[in-house]
Amino acid sequence: MDMDQELYRDVLDFAHETPSWFQSLAELWTELGLLLFGALFVVAWWRARAGDTRLMALAVLAPLATAAGYVVSEVLKSLIEEERPCRAVAGAAASLVACPPHGDWSFPSNHSAIAGAGAVGLALAWRRVALLTVPMAVLMASSRVFVGVHYPHDVAAGLVLGALVAFLFVRLLRRPVTALTDAVRSSRAPAVAWLAGRGPVRPATRPEHTSHRAPRRVRHRAR
Repeated sequence: MDMDQELYRDVLDFAHETPSWFQSLAELWTELGLLLFGALFVVAWWRARAGDTRLMALAVLAPLATAAGYVVSEVLKSLIEEERPCRAVAGAAASLVACPPHGDWSFPSNHSAIAGAGAVGLALAWRRVALLTVPMAVLMASSRVFVGVHYPHDVAAGLVLGALVAFLFVRLLRRPVTALTDAVRSSRAPAVAWLAGRGPVRPATRPEHTSHRAPRRVRHRAR
């Protein structure tokens, strides 16, 4: 813990030496990251409307897995009850943002758990987006130490916890949600069809051409 406190002090001292615009950007990113993840969930759902049923099921599970990551982290936080470093570390510089009130515990970081779960959930539904979401999650978690409201071990544990919960959540529910999505996609209700999509458009098959001409009569010549 002493090493973690020392690292916390070093990060916060560095944060105070950065330009004010960078500090403001870090403060904004701690919350803006959540909104960006929400926007990516919507984009993943929209693109899945034209995809197969499995893809739509994964797009639906991504935000639910993220919520599960948050719930697990919140339960652990209430059980462990670790005090925030902005209140517990003696001799540390003031945090860049207001220190959360007593009772809003530090370990693990909820923001980091949400970021880790969101990154994994989106990557399972949309592989290429992992190139964006993984760096986003790491920066979002790091910003919580930068602004002074979490220890480094809080955010590291939050990232790993959220990612693990999301992965297991999707693995456990992928098949039943895929079956449910397939059933929903068979509905003729316009609103349901718009929400779930119809899947990939299949090219129309042309009916085989059959000849309707009468059979030719064969005339037998008398010999």
